[in-house]
Amino acid sequence: MKVRIGADASDEEASAIASALAQHLGSAVEVYAGGADAPAATADAPTAEYPLDDELGPTEREERLRAEIRDILEGGPEKYRARLGDQGKLFVRDRLELWFGETGESARGGADKNGADEGGDGITFEDGKFAHFDGWHPDSPEVEDADDGNRLPADGLITGAATFEGRDLHFMANDFTVKAGSMARHGVEKFLRMQQRALKSGKPVLYLMDSSGGRIDQQTGFFANREGIGKYYYNHSMLSGRVPQICVLYGPCIAGAAYTPVFADFTVMVEGMSAMAIASPRMVEMVTGEKIDMQDLGGARMHAEESGSADLVARDETHARELVAELVTYLPDKAGEKPPKSETLPPKYSPDGIDELIPEAPNRPYDVHDLLDRVVDAESVFELKPDYGTEIVTAFARIDGRPVGVVANQPAQRSGAIFPDAAEKAAEFIWTCDAYEVPLLYLCDTPGFMAGSQVEKDAILEKGKKFIYATSSATVPKQTVVVRKAYGAGIYAMGGPAYDPESVLALPSGEIGIMGPEAAINAVYANKLNDIDDPEERRRREDELREEYRRDIDAHRMASEVVIDEIVPPSDLRAELAGRFAFYADVEKSLPEKKHGTVL
Repeated sequence: MKVRIGADASDEEASAIASALAQHLGSAVEVYAGGADAPAATADAPTAEYPLDDELGPTEREERLRAEIRDILEGGPEKYRARLGDQGKLFVRDRLELWFGETGESARGGADKNGADEGGDGITFEDGKFAHFDGWHPDSPEVEDADDGNRLPADGLITGAATFEGRDLHFMANDFTVKAGSMARHGVEKFLRMQQRALKSGKPVLYLMDSSGGRIDQQTGFFANREGIGKYYYNHSMLSGRVPQICVLYGPCIAGAAYTPVFADFTVMVEGMSAMAIASPRMVEMVTGEKIDMQDLGGARMHAEESGSADLVARDETHARELVAELVTYLPDKAGEKPPKSETLPPKYSPDGIDELIPEAPNRPYDVHDLLDRVVDAESVFELKPDYGTEIVTAFARIDGRPVGVVANQPAQRSGAIFPDAAEKAAEFIWTCDAYEVPLLYLCDTPGFMAGSQVEKDAILEKGKKFIYATSSATVPKQTVVVRKAYGAGIYAMGGPAYDPESVLALPSGEIGIMGPEAAINAVYANKLNDIDDPEERRRREDELREEYRRDIDAHRMASEVVIDEIVPPSDLRAELAGRFAFYADVEKSLPEKKHGTVL
């Protein structure tokens, strides 16, 4: 700053003025006397002086706050924490440490902001620790008797943000030591805020569920409100397809708590520990008279094999984390982003063995996992719902380091015929892959949709429709391989030529037809064959008709009529797919302008 004073000012006066102004204004000052070009005096900006570190420190007020935090982090009554070990479960704060690493106060070990290694995993922050604090203090008499309901640390639900496997995400976790992880007004508020922030941030959400449902004795203010527990599922719906939602179940999640796992994109249950159901066994018996235990009603195996609600079953808590850590490597953080590409690995087994693996006879079984081991990068197959709808395999995998969603008929299971459960499983998987920009690979080897009275009762038409709809609506790059048989509407659901795939390839074993040779002969020539009395002559004529029919549906005929794009030597299949997925990585496809379809 420059200042001019009277020409008759002395040097001492100029210096005093410069010092005073510099001190007052906090900046450097130059003082000029009269019209002089050079300053009569200068003064530098004052240097800020701060007290030494050991002169000030935490006050009693801060120490009191830290004591309150430490007490909150201890969770509910000790007698409930002691029972967790018998149930094979971790205390929720220890569970968070397992997922995110050492996290200072969150691990109940101190008061550091974050104990994780720099650049590693860790809890970034927690919201709402003091929910339902209500003025109690660790030294207050009521803390000694936690059953009086005055002390509900964090209202039994923890929310915040963390870094997991290098990815930022939102998380929530129930504290089962606080009224069995039940949900009430303050916890519901925290849950809703976390979801709403995820909508704005575009970061994934991890739900670590261990909840008995709504807190029945405290339902006022959270059950039917506009911003109550019902809003969970509205927010789940809004988040669906926006960011990945992953739910891990650690206990019997009943009633309202059971909807979060089924709304999530991916659900992991822990063997012998997890369960989810609309109502508890006691309530089921009261309503229906049926006596059933929790695992039979809604345990991990039941949901993995019969309902299809569980995508994965973990052996224990550590395995659950390992499964999710692998799962997220195939997913982007949010819709519109590409999944992360990894280092290319050669396949587990040489592609040279593919042709020998595929039996010539269309009704002979083989395991499609063996085919995948010769096509995709080694150890990259991550199967979802492996025990449900087993006639179709749905799995993430990588080809040349690029994530793909695999939909493959399984000839080792009922010849790969498409049953209702398998159709539903495939439709949901395709829908999820399309939401998160994961390209699709169809490996078709199916006699088509199953026929019969039982599958009609099980809604084969309705669920088959959803399978075809999902394939039709997917705008991610799609590659279809006719491995062997592609009969009936099976080729439609499995990304056939009419369904806008980027390519339809066939192996030399491939066939596309309305039905297989045996069914066709029976449908068209049954009467003529029945008129032939000589068994040898009848057998010879059947063989001729069979070969004529197979020539009509053979991959070479389909290629000559450009129904398919190319017949690929089986040993070249992996390289062919890698090149095509790379070439079409940024393909642009759109759907007709409309609000949405009505099929789902």
